[in-house]
Amino acid sequence: MAATGEVLRGRDQRHQQARAATRRAILDAALALFVTDGYAQVSIRSIASKVEYSPGAIYSYFPSKDDIFFTLAEEGFRLLGSAQLAIPPSDHPLADVRATAWRLYEFSKEQPQYFALVFLDRHVPRIAREYERFAFMSELKGRIRAQVQRCIDAGVLPMTLYPDVALRLLWASIFGIAALRLSNRLGPREDPDALASDAIDTTIAGLQAGAATRSCRSQASAECLSQPAGHMRDSLQEPG
Repeated sequence: MAATGEVLRGRDQRHQQARAATRRAILDAALALFVTDGYAQVSIRSIASKVEYSPGAIYSYFPSKDDIFFTLAEEGFRLLGSAQLAIPPSDHPLADVRATAWRLYEFSKEQPQYFALVFLDRHVPRIAREYERFAFMSELKGRIRAQVQRCIDAGVLPMTLYPDVALRLLWASIFGIAALRLSNRLGPREDPDALASDAIDTTIAGLQAGAATRSCRSQASAECLSQPAGHMRDSLQEPG
């Protein structure tokens, strides 16, 4: 009986390993197709063809194409979040903000497929549809906002600056350089790393000089219309 139990356990373990390997193959194939062809152009049938399985076999692992995307997006955001949350705050809040921005750019280099999928493809589903699945993003967003708020509290950035506005402007500069690099739109003599570094430094200098005044005024006006008096919205719209 003991030997029979060991055989069954071994068989079950091999079955689970085989399923895990197949699931990984489906995700890798889908990620490659989503990035090269665009999310909207990819079907379950095309994913199945790439891994040489039937569409029905794919559905036994994932109920829909959207679910495949959400699984990949979760992987990508966790990779990004693990790098960000691993570094404790320093005594220099503005340096922390710059380091965070730079790590986002580095993520676009180290994980270009994940970056392109979750940040650059405008046809992917909104992750807000899977709020509970991406609840861990709240910790990441809160930590990044807190970095900017530390700069404001310390007087390094203007008191009139909204953290969300500062982050949007920083992300925009990084996304632009990363998108140019990923799409091979830069010239042979252009250094994307130097451009990204300059973009971050220029954006921070502009924030210090109060260049985000118009954006902050617009956000304040919107909050006055949509929120009770004295209550400030504290949320970033999810990427993707």
